[in-house]
Amino acid sequence: MMRRVLITGLGVVSPLGNDIGSVSASLRSGASGIHRLRRIDTADLKVQIGAEVDDTVFADPDSDLNYSHLDRFSKFAVKAAAEALLDSKLPPEAFERMAAIIGTGCGGKETDEETYCRLYKEGKLRAHPITIPKGMPSAAASQVSMQFGIRGPVFSVTSACSSSAHAIAQGVMMIRSGMADVVIAGGTDAPFTFGLLKAWEALRVLSRDTCRPFSEDRSGLVLGEGAGMLVLESESHALARGAQVHAELAGIGMSSDASHITDPSVDGAVRAMRLCLQDAGVSADQVDYINAHGTATKANDVSETAAIRKVFGAHAEKLKVSSTKSMHGHALGAAGGIELVSTVLAMQQGFVPPTINFTRPGEGCDLDYVVNAAEPMEFDLALSNSFAFGGLNAVLAVRRFQD
Repeated sequence: MMRRVLITGLGVVSPLGNDIGSVSASLRSGASGIHRLRRIDTADLKVQIGAEVDDTVFADPDSDLNYSHLDRFSKFAVKAAAEALLDSKLPPEAFERMAAIIGTGCGGKETDEETYCRLYKEGKLRAHPITIPKGMPSAAASQVSMQFGIRGPVFSVTSACSSSAHAIAQGVMMIRSGMADVVIAGGTDAPFTFGLLKAWEALRVLSRDTCRPFSEDRSGLVLGEGAGMLVLESESHALARGAQVHAELAGIGMSSDASHITDPSVDGAVRAMRLCLQDAGVSADQVDYINAHGTATKANDVSETAAIRKVFGAHAEKLKVSSTKSMHGHALGAAGGIELVSTVLAMQQGFVPPTINFTRPGEGCDLDYVVNAAEPMEFDLALSNSFAFGGLNAVLAVRRFQD
């Protein structure tokens, strides 16, 4: 019999708040974390908005966390992991075999930017001695391991915007296989550097005003940043220690489009959702809510809507769907983690987060997107979709826990 995987800890750093309480309140109120960028000079940028994290998150004088010599993406991971581990109330002995799997789409871009400015703008002849260990994509996973004494398997996963979801799926598989009883998994990214923003501008998928998923006048995605972390446990381990349980992570589904580097495939998304439902052992008509990938690009919103209709058939008319990216932006490799945490919080508290900034439905966008205000609703089963550049798809199913 397959081991059940339970979620016993949640942690988040996002433009909607730097802890689960404030993020939950923001989701319920339909708050927006999108504003004019503050941390970098935007004078030479065409796109001057984003969803930034409030830097006071790192300023707690009573914190034991060490942020010195950490890239911003590692700082986010450490802070969110600290909250998730505290929330889980794990005993010290659990850390000996615990795994940590951290997804990231970008890695240490802040470190890269500082290094290139030092070498090419300032004319320095040497890079900083810790440039490599600070900026490497696995740095966040290593820092989480070191700061909390996690001694089991620790590594990073990178699959662009599906990185978090793939990391969480890997955690599920490790628990099911018996390789670990406890895994902290999620993702982190900090993409707000001048060089990376210029690269995103070149793709011509960024909005200059705001994020309007599924709307007729949507103009592109808005970048975000942050981290979302979850503590996963085998059912036997969690119940033996009397752990609080937020939800069951009931199913995972993964696929590749194998077609185009940026243009999403309906069939790839369909396969991932169907595999997730199959893995969870549920039928399509049991799903109540989908936290959509919902980027607000012209291509994604239409293809995701078509994929949902293909998977759910007539039940698609009864589904509640929303894109929380309309509030916290697209946090790239952190998106799946932030969105799964958001989905679990909504399930616990009996509401569906809204798709804010919605005006009129776009062509091919004809689902119930829960627009502009949260809706009270008790639900028992939800999907969280992540569909990345490169056609890399990951879907997670969470279910209300019943022992």
